[in-house]
Amino acid sequence: DKTVSLRKDLSEMHEWITQAEEEYLERDFEYKTPDKLQKAVEELKRAKEEAMQKEVKVKLIADSVNNFIAKAPPAAHEALKKELDVLITSYQRLCSRLNGKCKTLEEVWACWRELLSYLDAENKWLNEIELKLKATENIQGGAEEISESLDSLEHLMRHPEDNRNQIRELAQTLTDGGILDELINEKLEKFGIQLIKDAYHFGVERRQKSLEQSIQSAQETDKTLRLIQESLAVIDKQLTAYIADRVDAAQVPQEAQ
Repeated sequence: DKTVSLRKDLSEMHEWITQAEEEYLERDFEYKTPDKLQKAVEELKRAKEEAMQKEVKVKLIADSVNNFIAKAPPAAHEALKKELDVLITSYQRLCSRLNGKCKTLEEVWACWRELLSYLDAENKWLNEIELKLKATENIQGGAEEISESLDSLEHLMRHPEDNRNQIRELAQTLTDGGILDELINEKLEKFGIQLIKDAYHFGVERRQKSLEQSIQSAQETDKTLRLIQESLAVIDKQLTAYIADRVDAAQVPQEAQ
């Protein structure tokens, strides 16, 4: 009987839709590790693709029902038409919900990856600061060399605050949704944005003051050396003139001394 066959196809499709909803939409997911989150993204992608592939079957069932209705007596129309409408509505709703959830989880995964990239950038910056501070601990040289080190340190400190703002916002977005919250809190605690920033700024400011004092001291030393060199040049010129004029040292006791 054609009616029985069509109802069987409709029922089987309804069962598949119900199972898909229970498996991917009604089940509670916990995303406490990146692996579980990534696995959930992959599962939903597969579910979305599978649902899209079912579109052909739904269309075939709809064509079969409509063809049967076109030829069958009016008494058989209403029940089958209603079942078909329910099936199409359920299928479209399933696809829409799968697409929405898949998109949301993909955005969450992208958010997590972005957070990691910002944390990595900040850690690299902190390592550079640490290396630069060590390099300037016992710097030797003149005012120019010390000034270059100070400029280099100041340039390194021109670090965009946006990075830390992004870390806070991304972390807040994820933890508010209960996603990777324990891991993120652990990472942020380890990173210690505010504490590390304050500690390093204190160290940098102290080193900057030390370098500035070294520059000032080196500049004063350079000035003293120039004055001595100028004085020696004058004396050398005077003594050279005395030698040329055969002036005896006894005649100029101050210069001789």
